[in-house]
Amino acid sequence: MTQLKITWKRSTIGRTESQRRIIQSLGLHRLHHSVVHFDSPTIRGMVNKVSHLVSVEIVEST
Repeated sequence: MTQLKITWKRSTIGRTESQRRIIQSLGLHRLHHSVVHFDSPTIRGMVNKVSHLVSVEIVEST
């Protein structure tokens, strides 16, 4: 199954509270921190809301 590696690249200072909560709910704790999630519509929707703050790489799991 496909996985997404999500890396937090830009700060949430000056961003809306909902964007800060999305970053937190993705499991990101500090800048340049990365997490891996299974590709799902829920995760894709969260990433789309904060796409200007994160970078996404597709990881093929074996």
